[in-house]
Amino acid sequence: MEPPKKSGPPRRRGAGGPKRPGGPEGAGRNAGETARPARGERRNAASPAKRPDVGGRPPRKPAAPRPANPHPARAASAGDGGGPQRIAKLLARAGVASRREIERMIAEGRISRDGVAIDTPATLLTSLHGVTVDGVAVAAPAPARLFLFHKPTGCLTTERDPAGRPTIYDRLPEGLPRLMPIGRLDMNTEGLLLLTTDGGFKRQMELPATGVPRTYRARAFGDISQQQLEDLFDGLEIDGIRYGRIEANLERRTGRNQWIEMTLTEGKNREVRRVLEHLGLKVSRLIRTAYGPFTLGEMPVGAVDEVRQHDLIQFRSSLKKAPQE
Repeated sequence: MEPPKKSGPPRRRGAGGPKRPGGPEGAGRNAGETARPARGERRNAASPAKRPDVGGRPPRKPAAPRPANPHPARAASAGDGGGPQRIAKLLARAGVASRREIERMIAEGRISRDGVAIDTPATLLTSLHGVTVDGVAVAAPAPARLFLFHKPTGCLTTERDPAGRPTIYDRLPEGLPRLMPIGRLDMNTEGLLLLTTDGGFKRQMELPATGVPRTYRARAFGDISQQQLEDLFDGLEIDGIRYGRIEANLERRTGRNQWIEMTLTEGKNREVRRVLEHLGLKVSRLIRTAYGPFTLGEMPVGAVDEVRQHDLIQFRSSLKKAPQE
């Protein structure tokens, strides 16, 4: 059973989280209740207009406008600060490997500085000058790049698997830079997977505090009502694990099979499957269709597409500031 295609142009998705389903804002007020004016309108109505200053302080000069589209290199370094940072974080930003992989490389003695092996990933540095990996000098980090990948089922979102099962790197085409997945998709989950060259950007996207929404479409068997799905907006707890708000809508039903669209911002391990199973449904197919403003669209399975640098810079500037380590 193929997923039903939606009619009309695709929706634009921002970096905000789920919105409660329902009518226009304020539709739930009691009948006859007057809508409250906006805060600025109340302030203006309650206080008289200020008289122009006569011989007082000169008016404050407006701040100089910031450039709307900074150079990619400046945008990539924005927010990093100039202080010392952990070597694992610096190497991840430089695209050497994930932080976890870098910790293993340090334990194996493969990373050195000025010829001396580094023995802890907590080593603080202000730059990667003199740092080598397997004897090769580490280049300064290039501007972050972002790729969209239509992950097929049957492969793991990991660099290597001890059991020898296929991974996404077995399906990626040749000629790409070293890429790290942003978040994970289960082996049997398909759809949009974001890949980046920048470890700092990867971590920022994965943090729940950043609030980037992920949208899935699930084919599930069982009985469910739209009201049960709408109740997920208030979150729920399953086996001691708290799941945050989820926007869920029943798209289409055929007998006891239905397609359900779900948007969430936390992305806990197997969250969509566990929530639907908790509601008595059995998921037979799960597709991620969007991550933030980036959508799967009509990408063929296994295809890769790079996000334009201009669009990536604009998106990063819209992200919430996540806590820095």
